[in-house]
Amino acid sequence: MHTVRSGSPFEQLASYSRAARIGDIVAVSGTAALDETGVSLFPGDPAAQTREALMRALEAAAALGARREDVVRTRIYLLAGTEWRGAVEAHGAIFRGVDPANTTLHVAELIPQDCLVEVELDAVASGPVSERASS
Repeated sequence: MHTVRSGSPFEQLASYSRAARIGDIVAVSGTAALDETGVSLFPGDPAAQTREALMRALEAAAALGARREDVVRTRIYLLAGTEWRGAVEAHGAIFRGVDPANTTLHVAELIPQDCLVEVELDAVASGPVSERASS
């Protein structure tokens, strides 16, 4: 198995990786739009948080050899009561033409403070693992 870590202290605490690849399957963990100290970016803006989180998830997948076109499933978790339309429009702009399976749902709580959105994605990698990944 190959993995990618973002350097988040939470990854160390919870013993997980931002993304993992086994064979050609790539899974990206719940990803939020946070700065390096864990503070939420774009407070109150679910569309901007979704865009940033998806770009970070795609970057982690790319380190494991998966391109945007390789993504087969996405999940968008929205804090209960968060306006959903901006989040799904951001997803649409990023994945138009790829059209992966998607689940979007409201959840009672997200762990990062002021975080409105977390995303996950799964892909079937078409390329090699980069030097950024560990095995």
